[in-house]
Amino acid sequence: MVKVKICGITNLEDALVAVEAGANLLGFIFYEPSPRYVRPEVVREIVAGCRSQVAGVKGQGAGAGDWKLTGGYDATHHTQYVSPLFVGVFVNSPLDTVAHILDFCQLDAAQLHGEEPPGFVAQFPGRAFKALRPQSIQEAERYVEKYLPCPPAPLLPCLLLDAYHPHLYGGTGHVTDWSMAATIARHYPIMLAGSLTPENVAEAAQVVQPWGVDVSSGVEKEKGKKDHEKVRSFIEIVKSVKRKT
Repeated sequence: MVKVKICGITNLEDALVAVEAGANLLGFIFYEPSPRYVRPEVVREIVAGCRSQVAGVKGQGAGAGDWKLTGGYDATHHTQYVSPLFVGVFVNSPLDTVAHILDFCQLDAAQLHGEEPPGFVAQFPGRAFKALRPQSIQEAERYVEKYLPCPPAPLLPCLLLDAYHPHLYGGTGHVTDWSMAATIARHYPIMLAGSLTPENVAEAAQVVQPWGVDVSSGVEKEKGKKDHEKVRSFIEIVKSVKRKT
């Protein structure tokens, strides 16, 4: 099943809606120029709030324990609570800053969305993946050769493919070249980003066959605030896509 990352989370209410709807990953942007930037102190509270809420719901059904989501189904609430991984999105941040924020916010992984070199990614084995913004399949293949082989983590993609823009790091309003992405996805578990919406994500997932899809602005009512019905619709549509065998 194609995984879903809801990115650009800025508040607990939006985070809980995404978790309840079945999101596999939640993303928090630590790039200050972004309109979806969120302070580490806020992210720490959101992550703790999600974990507390889910632990409480699951505890009502089968006995509370240490919070560790496993993607199980809580029949008493008729709601599927998947295992969300909490991901920090960084753009050219110093290594020690990334390490500190991961620890302070209790995040599971780092998405490196700038010009970070392969050695930077390697400093977080099993806890980081690189976002790429190639302009062509040739450039994409050069990037893949540069950043792979990576030590893939079981619950993370090897790479994220986003639409190219000369100045913006995501949120460009441009759609990623799906044909190029499909070529890479045939060989590696990638996450597809780039202006995905409830209206186009089914086609994108069918064409590219990615490990997962990433959405932020496509499920917003305004920058930094999610449209809850769009979040639910997006996740439901992705989960209904059948992967090719």
